[in-house]
Amino acid sequence: MNLVSARTQNPLRCASLSILPSSFNLPSHFPSPLLLKPYAPDSKLYSAKLATTNGDGRRNFRSPVVVKASITSGYGPEIGENLGDVRIFTAAGEPVLFKDLWDQTEGIAVVALLRHFGCFCCWELASTLKESKARFDSSGVKLIAVGIGTPNKARILAERLPFPMDCLYADPDRKAYDLLGLYYGFGRTFFNPASTKVFSKSRFTTLREAMKNYTLEATPDDRSSVLQQGGMLVFKGKQLLYARKDEGTGDHAPLDEIYDVCCRVLT
Repeated sequence: MNLVSARTQNPLRCASLSILPSSFNLPSHFPSPLLLKPYAPDSKLYSAKLATTNGDGRRNFRSPVVVKASITSGYGPEIGENLGDVRIFTAAGEPVLFKDLWDQTEGIAVVALLRHFGCFCCWELASTLKESKARFDSSGVKLIAVGIGTPNKARILAERLPFPMDCLYADPDRKAYDLLGLYYGFGRTFFNPASTKVFSKSRFTTLREAMKNYTLEATPDDRSSVLQQGGMLVFKGKQLLYARKDEGTGDHAPLDEIYDVCCRVLT
């Protein structure tokens, strides 16, 4: 197929390939992202840094300590209680409530909400979560990954990546995502500048490694689900300590930052 016909048949894929370095070899099944023009994000976003003001009026930014989520992310104190009643499924297909996933009194839990099980960026995130799991486990922190799709789609990721099934859950109806108000839409998915992060040089190795056994078969049957973005939460019992919404595809919270939040709670 020549370049002209490729652009005609799949302009999104052609545009995405044009921003990649020539040294990066994409698999033939690599999905068609992402970025054709800037997209203006919502004005009310969670900031990963807190601002303070100097005596001369200039602003300094510092890494956050553990703060109330209602101040930093717009969530009320009841969000943990409400999320606890949301029913999802284990990768084996058993129904389970969020409140049954960790100790609701003092347990520390990191909840990573993936976009969907067929998202190549989420395979990368799942791979990173798997590599970090031992560090969280040793600190007494429960690591939980939730993705959009049916349990059989979750099992595809778990078996092919691979990823531990005992901390992988499916939310086929996006109930948790809707409750948390995570971003959704065509613009967020394809045109958000934050999505360029997936093509940074620092992520090429992890992305390529995660996609060795990648398959589009893990994509939800409900294709509207591919327009959903994910996020990252940290809980102590029912109290939400940290919340970050992914602004675009592949815009994941840094796990070192998440681990730091957990350590501040534990000390």
